[in-house]
Amino acid sequence: MTLSGFWRSTLDPERVMRAEIKHWRGNEWQQREEQLTMEEPLEVRVDNQSVAVIMRTPGNDHELAMGFLFSEGVIQSAEDVAAVEMVHDDEGLPLENVVNVALYSSHSPMQTCAVPTQPAAFERHFTVSSSCGLCGKNSIADLLVSTPPLETDSLRISASILYTLSEQLRTEQRVFQYTGGLHAAGLFTTTGAMALLREDIGRHNAVDKLVGHGLLHGLYPYNKFVLLVSGRTSFEILQKALLARIPCVAAISAPSSLAVELAEKSGITLIGFLRDQSMNVYTHPERVIS
Repeated sequence: MTLSGFWRSTLDPERVMRAEIKHWRGNEWQQREEQLTMEEPLEVRVDNQSVAVIMRTPGNDHELAMGFLFSEGVIQSAEDVAAVEMVHDDEGLPLENVVNVALYSSHSPMQTCAVPTQPAAFERHFTVSSSCGLCGKNSIADLLVSTPPLETDSLRISASILYTLSEQLRTEQRVFQYTGGLHAAGLFTTTGAMALLREDIGRHNAVDKLVGHGLLHGLYPYNKFVLLVSGRTSFEILQKALLARIPCVAAISAPSSLAVELAEKSGITLIGFLRDQSMNVYTHPERVIS
């Protein structure tokens, strides 16, 4: 990006841009420098066919592609994927912001599938904004037909440990500390240890990156972890958590009504307003102990 007054940051040149601005306070202003979160499109290809353009913060793009395709039902597991690779132009130079996911031939949507896929995902070329959720799954009933609910006796975590998670998340948000413009999703153990954190301008993208990491590194499913997201929890966040088999989802802010309904029916403990020494437990409170 070459615009007057904007340049890449040396702090994290992939994800931060510096900008010269005029800062006003009352009737006076001063020139100063601000740091902005990068937002760029990522084209996701499957077997070299473009299937989606996701507006995201650069970084962990292979994880994002894997998590997105898994959440969309395009792939059922990491075993469907032969490679996640960069794309090169005719001169052999790598293309920025393009990732290709190569499937094993028996799983390719272009051939007779051994693994069920959703052909509609390959019939549309759509843009996914940083605030957008999943497309094509419009009802809880349809989701639960293909994805069984979680066992409610699979995890217990103390309230005192839950109270420590939001501060850990905030402390580890490296890019957020510079820009204030990123969401985060973190996986925590039941002892309160942070296992993984991902940042992105989109909440859903941050969760997809966590899921994609698990698929790429053989850590899926996440049935022994707690997911904490900055901001609110929507239906789409709970949908991704169910697919990743995460039994407990917590958020700094409020859940939506549909998120609560899905959490109740799918066996997920849903926590909101997790701040300081307080929280609301909306569903399956048996997992939270004193």
